[in-house]
Amino acid sequence: MNTSSQFLFFSLTVIWFISLTAFGAKTIHPDEKEALKAIAKALGKKDWNFDIDPCSNKPNWVTPPIPKVLDNNVTCDCSIAGDNYCHVIWISLKGQSLQGTLPPELSRLRYLQMIDLARNYLCGPIPKEWGSLTNIYKFALLGNRLTGPIPVEIANLTNLQIFELFNNQLSGTLPPELGYLPKIQDLRLSSNKFSGEIPATFAKLTTLLDFRIEDNHFSGKIPDFIQNWKNIDTLIIQGSGLSGPIPSGISLLRNLTDLRISDLKGTESSPFPQLNNLTLLNRLILRNCNINGKLPEYIGNLKALKHLDLSFNKLSGPIPRSYADINSLKYIFLTGNLLTGPVPDWRTNVSVDLSYNNFSISQRSQICNAANVNLFSPSWARNNTGTTSCLRLQCPKPSTSLYINCGGKQATINGTRYDDDSDSPAPAKLYVSPTGNWASSTTGIFIESVNLGETYSPQNITKLTMVDAELYTNARVSPISLTYYGFCLANGAYWVNLHFAEIMFPNDKTYHSLGRRVFDIYIQGNLVQKDFNIAEEAGGVGKKVIKLFKDVDVTSNTLEICLYWAGKGTQSLPDKSVYGPLISAISVKKFA
Repeated sequence: MNTSSQFLFFSLTVIWFISLTAFGAKTIHPDEKEALKAIAKALGKKDWNFDIDPCSNKPNWVTPPIPKVLDNNVTCDCSIAGDNYCHVIWISLKGQSLQGTLPPELSRLRYLQMIDLARNYLCGPIPKEWGSLTNIYKFALLGNRLTGPIPVEIANLTNLQIFELFNNQLSGTLPPELGYLPKIQDLRLSSNKFSGEIPATFAKLTTLLDFRIEDNHFSGKIPDFIQNWKNIDTLIIQGSGLSGPIPSGISLLRNLTDLRISDLKGTESSPFPQLNNLTLLNRLILRNCNINGKLPEYIGNLKALKHLDLSFNKLSGPIPRSYADINSLKYIFLTGNLLTGPVPDWRTNVSVDLSYNNFSISQRSQICNAANVNLFSPSWARNNTGTTSCLRLQCPKPSTSLYINCGGKQATINGTRYDDDSDSPAPAKLYVSPTGNWASSTTGIFIESVNLGETYSPQNITKLTMVDAELYTNARVSPISLTYYGFCLANGAYWVNLHFAEIMFPNDKTYHSLGRRVFDIYIQGNLVQKDFNIAEEAGGVGKKVIKLFKDVDVTSNTLEICLYWAGKGTQSLPDKSVYGPLISAISVKKFA
């Protein structure tokens, strides 16, 4: 039973037990009732009715939850021996978009065991007074606007097991004292502004089960001491700011089921880590980690593996035949390496992205017709393409322009026709337009989605007011990379306009608006914008911004535009799987 399941069972048990004991005449302790009034004022919680006893299990102290969306619950314990009062042990106010601050008065609830304020609109710092809540086992503060550092006083919470701070704006270095938390199991710090090195004292956190620090500003290398975390099952270090190499001691973490490391800083290459003892791995992501050498044979022996992503490294040589024999495998991404040799035959229920490699294929190969395998290589679009690759191009006359309505139907804007791009993509798919003069490639799956999301058509939840809204109503998104190729272009200098509008975040004061989309832009293989945030550049959501890149050189009749997610930005606001590159339209014209 995982940690979440354990606490769900505990929660149901507590509610059942309290419902039995609350039948007596006990009421809440007067001091705690006054504390709740101060807490309500600070949080902006306006619907607590203090004419009703907070421990009565009546509305609005307890209301039926909406699973994974909203929770409103104050739970009390009325069975403490020798005590004639009820005491608050649990407060859960999830998904209510409360607009206040975190109340220091929470420390007056000395029997409190759990506080869950996830997905609200709370701002300000974490009160240092909370360090006196010695009975607390869970703090869940994810999905707010919290700022400032983690108070060192939190290290006093010797019963703390779950500490969830992701999707906030917290900053500063991590207090070394947190390394002395004796029972901590889940430490989730992703999508904040934390900096500095991971404290050496964290080597002592041997009770850890889940550690996540993606999307931060840490420095230094991934610490060797992670080898001490023998019980850990989930380790996520994506876009964290840390450098490689991946410590060799990671091979000792035999309980890992989910390992995600990506976008490490630095240029130092390292060999593939020894992971052959990690037989429980369900998901293995080592993307853009400067790993060189050959693909290890032992990956084929990881019989529980469902998701393998080793893209954007420097791996060479052939793909071991055993990879295609992993029956549990559903997704394999080896994009952007130096792989060669023949391509294995993959089962039709496995999505395989092998694009940007150097495999030996031809139009006559059956693999060319496999809908689940993406084999695109930029070399296909150069010189005698029709006889050397799966791609069939006809270029009777070079073009000097290209217009695409990304994710939308054909549209005519100010007399210019934008091509239809409404085809449904997939985790590993190359789409060639009916006109034959451009193609697109999507790579990846939305991991945090409940259904392992393969839906790449974003839902527009904004109100668009621009005159050319038809270009921005729809868009194309991708979890890892999204690449457009323009073929048959006359060589020369071009002006490239990339059209963007953030349509998946609302403009309001709810937690839905707190998401941040961040990705990188490459043109012709060159990084032209790092950490691009559509809403920031446009001055808000639902507003368009057109990025103009002048004098883009087309030399082999081909233009390449790549958008890449480097582990930055939120991944679960307003919902899970809202992240990754998004683009509304492309307009390209040769500069005379």
